[in-house]
Amino acid sequence: MVFIVSGPSGAGKGTVVQGLLQRVPGIKLAVSYTTRPARPMERDGVHYFFVSDREFLEMRDRGDLLEWAEVHGNLYGTSRATVESDLANGSDVLLEIDVQGAAQVKAALPDAFLIFIEPPSMQILEQRLRKRSTEAEDAMSRRLADAYDEIRKKNLYDGVIVNVNIDQSVQEMLSLMKRLKESRH
Repeated sequence: MVFIVSGPSGAGKGTVVQGLLQRVPGIKLAVSYTTRPARPMERDGVHYFFVSDREFLEMRDRGDLLEWAEVHGNLYGTSRATVESDLANGSDVLLEIDVQGAAQVKAALPDAFLIFIEPPSMQILEQRLRKRSTEAEDAMSRRLADAYDEIRKKNLYDGVIVNVNIDQSVQEMLSLMKRLKESRH
């Protein structure tokens, strides 16, 4: 099964996903491709595959991407072959992607489950983003504006988790994934 995790930048998606990966043996995380520069602690092939605009557009044009979107001025996408291979091998696949990409995957894979991670408030979201210290002020403003748009789309998801506490959110995610899987059987 495919589980798609979306939410605004700073909602804690990555941290919840990492907690999930530690607790669910065998689930595969589809590492996204991006044209944005790596942040200081990010490693190519682990956090993202960092590629040039040209490389990304060639992948897109060949149909290599299951989904792709421009987010915060950068391109992001997921390898179709990786997801299909993991599914063919019987693994559940987790995609941590934006709402645009989630809609594309849902159209391509109607059985995919969509899970939205929401911050407790916009004030807390802004505090989390500022604490990262990875964005210039104009990029911060863009991320906050995008967050409002993304949160408005949460009703399109199969489940919503308000991320107040990481451990609690991971537990809620595990319970939600279990319920969603059982609903298909």
